[in-house]
Amino acid sequence: MTGIPRTPLRVGLVGYGLAGSVFHAPLIAASEDLVLAAVTTGNPERAAEARAAHPGVRVVATPEELWADGAADELDLVVVASPNKTHVAIATAALEAGLPVVVDKPLAGTAAEARTLAALAEERGLLLSVFQNRRWDNDFLTLRSLVDEKALGEVQRFESRFERWRPLPKGGWRESGAPSEIGGLLYDLGSHVVDQALVLFGPVVSVYAESDVRRPGAEADDDTFLALTHANGVRSHLYVSATTAQLGPRFRVLGQRAGFVKYGLDPQEAALRDGLRPVPGTVWGVEPEELWGRLGSGESPLTGGGIPVESLPGDYPAYYAAVAAALRGTGENPVTAHEAAAALDVLEAAKRSAREGITVAL
Repeated sequence: MTGIPRTPLRVGLVGYGLAGSVFHAPLIAASEDLVLAAVTTGNPERAAEARAAHPGVRVVATPEELWADGAADELDLVVVASPNKTHVAIATAALEAGLPVVVDKPLAGTAAEARTLAALAEERGLLLSVFQNRRWDNDFLTLRSLVDEKALGEVQRFESRFERWRPLPKGGWRESGAPSEIGGLLYDLGSHVVDQALVLFGPVVSVYAESDVRRPGAEADDDTFLALTHANGVRSHLYVSATTAQLGPRFRVLGQRAGFVKYGLDPQEAALRDGLRPVPGTVWGVEPEELWGRLGSGESPLTGGGIPVESLPGDYPAYYAAVAAALRGTGENPVTAHEAAAALDVLEAAKRSAREGITVAL
């Protein structure tokens, strides 16, 4: 029959900090296929913020309340956006309760834990997906299109920078030096740049890394570099830093025929932080022409060299659209736990490389 609206899938969101309130809740609410049914937070202020931003949402204090005493029947998906150290335990409990799960990156602290979660999801026949939103950044979508079109020829070196200037630590679990917290930039921004490198150029055979704690009072790595050698011969040089007083290009990609250089960050995070929301049929994720990357050879993009390449619009909503399609059986999981485990293999190797001063073979 036609004309009958499809019932949105009901989502329970665990955590209403930065990830939950700025990324997940707005993107879930903006989806025509999903509805934010419940939020978990033990913080009274965040609970009030969740109710104000999403009228009618049910707020509970603990994740267990989402699936205790048959409550799991009221949900179609659980999204885990709590601190990193809780990801594995909460995802395991949700899967054991029979619920599909999305987990914010990093999925786990180790690749072994990620593969154990993947096996549990497969055993239960449930979706387990990882929120790698940076696959839908405007610059990455544009670069991926150029690579697919062979616009650079065969790529030889991929440089990716996710740099910030934050000379004073903010504190909190993300900057904690306690291993149990899974903090630091390697597992935070590093999860993004490594994932993007694997998507573009495939498996990695060796990893070299340098990781430092630069800022006074900082506990976790805040200035880290990774050099990856891919099985196809491409070398990826990846930088994540909170100590960069002069920001480099987001991407510099060198091929046999041409290079591509792109400055500036995708605008979607800033828009979400400012309270803007993606609305179907309206402009979203578009950046001004002066931030477009440039494609060329033998010239500096800073002096107008090369050809400007219009940035494709960023599209974070595409992730949850794909999750909904996968749950309905009409599409594939957009980011699998096995992909996340492969990225964690690289991150673990980088951690060992930096600690021991060696190149680690995978």
